[in-house]
Amino acid sequence: MSAPVRIQWLGQAGFALRREGRLLLIDPYLSDSLAARHRGGRFSHERMAPPPLQPADVAGADWYLCTHRHSDHMDPATILGVARAGGRPSFLVPRAERDSALARGVPADRLVTIDAGERLSLGGGATVTAVAAAHERIERDAAGSVRCLGYAIELGGVRIYHSGDCVPYDGLVERLRELAPDVALLPVNGRSPELLAAGVPGNFSAREAVELCERAGIPELIPHHVGMFAFNTVAPERLRTELAAAARTVRWELPQLGAERELRPATARAAVEAVR
Repeated sequence: MSAPVRIQWLGQAGFALRREGRLLLIDPYLSDSLAARHRGGRFSHERMAPPPLQPADVAGADWYLCTHRHSDHMDPATILGVARAGGRPSFLVPRAERDSALARGVPADRLVTIDAGERLSLGGGATVTAVAAAHERIERDAAGSVRCLGYAIELGGVRIYHSGDCVPYDGLVERLRELAPDVALLPVNGRSPELLAAGVPGNFSAREAVELCERAGIPELIPHHVGMFAFNTVAPERLRTELAAAARTVRWELPQLGAERELRPATARAAVEAVR
């Protein structure tokens, strides 16, 4: 039997994927750096819960993936701590945000860039495919590279889609049908005109996240991007109610901060075949 993939929620959009000694990090925010930066501002960025681990404790990471440049996804303090923790992780960032990554402490000799539609080997049989993300809208740099990405990762036979920060957009369902993820990691804090006007773009609502999975044939949803900042979250009771009301064939589970669980491809694919 193939070794399972273990997934751990690190808070906000951060996840750790582990299999057979390999460790992939996606968008970890393991500091409180935003609290100091925004202290006294309109929106407090104090963490609602402490990080489940410290950056210095994340030794031996193989890859550190950032979906975009916002600091709760590309955090200088976490980058520096992980880079110093031991091992020599490679850092994957959108090509449009190469300069941002360097400015935030990513070592130039370990920086790898990618753009929407490209596929990259992560070694050990793992791959990642970049998918455009619309953080309210799809943004591009002067060269046409997409600034916000999602990542479709295949690891140990399990296909995992992390959308990054994203809202529904034309063509996303069709692209995900092609990639056929076993599980989708989607932000569900929603969006509002008030926050957007203040420079805080939004994400899927819980209903939109479920609908994306239903339409794309993704059998399982792990919602996230909640429980970090009080001004931009959804209460767990409300989230459970909305997910339960929207889900027909999609399985969902609210992750617990710091907790691990297994992902296995056979279970996920058997479930989706049963409802098709």
